[in-house]
Amino acid sequence: MQIAILIFEGLTALDAVGPYEVLRSVPGWEVRFVASEAGAKRTDSGALALVADHSIDEADAPDVVLVPGGPGSRPLLEDERILDWLRAVDRGTRWTTSVCTGSLVLGAAGLLEGKRATSHWLQLERLREYGAEPTSERVVIDGKVITSAGVSSGIDMALQLVAREAGEEVAQGVQLAIEYDPEPPFDAGSPDKAPEQTVEMVRAVAATREQRP
Repeated sequence: MQIAILIFEGLTALDAVGPYEVLRSVPGWEVRFVASEAGAKRTDSGALALVADHSIDEADAPDVVLVPGGPGSRPLLEDERILDWLRAVDRGTRWTTSVCTGSLVLGAAGLLEGKRATSHWLQLERLREYGAEPTSERVVIDGKVITSAGVSSGIDMALQLVAREAGEEVAQGVQLAIEYDPEPPFDAGSPDKAPEQTVEMVRAVAATREQRP
């Protein structure tokens, strides 16, 4: 199984690294970080870089493609080289997947038309711009397309993918190996559960970041 995780300047680290840790744990599966051009790509904080050892030109036939999100995904919505690559590889993938706002990139490539899909809750309604039906579910599987909600949900998405490809026993083994047994200190992980003042605080911070050049 060949997996290509697209990375780019300004991605959110966990969007890519969470699924990577799950998928690379399956024996026989090979995970590559790919980008428009090979090299280091700084994450949204600027304090961390991930390295693409391969350009997208060297990843023309992955079994799985994964698009993470983050503020750096915005330019990709109009990056025809990336969008053309996604359209091309999607024709041969077993699974085309995204985390967080990576689903908007799939949408911009025309891969979500008529499909149910999810994204980060702050950007969920934007999926309608691409002909998708937004849903607030954490992981959405529609045909061979799997979209997941914000950031940490990529781990759940990757485990579901492993279960479908390698079986539930393997997926459970991976979950145990990475000790993914979350016990969050607060029940505030979605806008439906978090206090209203917390939701508004996050909206305000996000709006401030959107206004930055």
